[in-house]
Amino acid sequence: MDDARILIIDDDPDIVTAARLLLKRDYRHIESLDQPEGLPERLEAGPLDVILLDMNFGPGASSGAEGLEWIERIRAIDPDVIIIMITAHGGLATAVEAMKRGANDFISKPWANERLLATIANALALARSRRESLALRGRTVALMEDAARPDHQIIGDSPEMAQVLKRITQAGPTDANVLLLGENGVGKELVARALHRASRRAGEVFLSVDCGAIPESLFESEMFGHKKGAFTGANADRVGRFEAASGGTLFLDEIGNLPLGQQAKLLRALESRTIMPLGARRSVSIDVRLISATNIPLEALGDPARFRSDLYFRLNTIEIHLPPLRDRRQDIAPLALHYLEKAERHYGKAPKPLSEAARAHLMAHDWPGNVRALRHAAERAVIFSQTDHYQPQDFALPHHPPSMPEHPAPDDLNLDRLERQTIKQALLQHGYNISRAAKALGLTRAALYRRMEKHGL
Repeated sequence: MDDARILIIDDDPDIVTAARLLLKRDYRHIESLDQPEGLPERLEAGPLDVILLDMNFGPGASSGAEGLEWIERIRAIDPDVIIIMITAHGGLATAVEAMKRGANDFISKPWANERLLATIANALALARSRRESLALRGRTVALMEDAARPDHQIIGDSPEMAQVLKRITQAGPTDANVLLLGENGVGKELVARALHRASRRAGEVFLSVDCGAIPESLFESEMFGHKKGAFTGANADRVGRFEAASGGTLFLDEIGNLPLGQQAKLLRALESRTIMPLGARRSVSIDVRLISATNIPLEALGDPARFRSDLYFRLNTIEIHLPPLRDRRQDIAPLALHYLEKAERHYGKAPKPLSEAARAHLMAHDWPGNVRALRHAAERAVIFSQTDHYQPQDFALPHHPPSMPEHPAPDDLNLDRLERQTIKQALLQHGYNISRAAKALGLTRAALYRRMEKHGL
């Protein structure tokens, strides 16, 4: 039974009784007044969804003037309540005037029961649709504001991050698909949000999807949507992620974790720029800017047994490689200070400085979890620190002794071991600066990354 609150206002008790008997089968809350003068007090007492308002009150009244006047008074109190006018046959001109003044619809006396029920149901459906639309717009605004928060700004002055920021500036204003490559925790979603903010779609929604978290059996429903009854448990229509992000940016994180079958379905959607919700008879056009991300190395993406080459070429119109934190060590201290300040605000702790010993400790750590791990370490430090400066022990980092060069035996001519040692020496010599190490080795950055992956460095 519907919980809509309906108020009937008519001075004819037979009309009120007939309406009550008809409506109580479908609606739980039905009230009545024989005169409209009690309406302001009733509206002040709580909201109504529908008002059935007679056009005339009092003996001999037929002009509809009272009803028209009350429409304006109701709208001044509650602009959103549905007003359905009750008019006698022949009062069509008055009913049209009522709708100009703010009535939603009208019915004629004596009414057909089906007509009255349909009028109320349609008006309620329209009102709910408007409320949902307003709520959706509100959520979209909140999402856009969330995307622009300082917490979502990229922090880093290293040459490696300068290159990333340059690529964002170049690629952001375009609608080209972007593939973000990098280890877990390097900030791929931050870069995706920055690309969205730099695009012409910045005023629209940014929707993030973790592809690795979607069960294979639900992939089509989650991404493309479904119609009511499309499968067991589909009790209502569902809008898929592609349609929900229409006009904006869809960020597919962990794209490399998609099974080949799901990759094929995704490819079809990208090629046709349409989706087919499960159970639907017609396809739906999509208009999204696609940004994808993966922590899988390029070599693995190039393996057809793991990732479709045709999908790969669709996704990587532009590639952006995000360096791990160990390759941009000059950004560690600014990032640590940022996350310390954020955690201090969150936990209501007094700000305090980072000791030089702690700074050196953080700089020396290799950060296998990258920026995400640094953020968590800073939060722990804020919670547990007991001194007036943050000290090394506050960050609870695992102890890693300084890496020592592994000199192969003089008679060791194994090329793999020699290559690994040469690369490791170059990285240590240049403080894990990939650009400088690659230059010293006579390699491109991409070639060095491939060799590092090969040797587990």
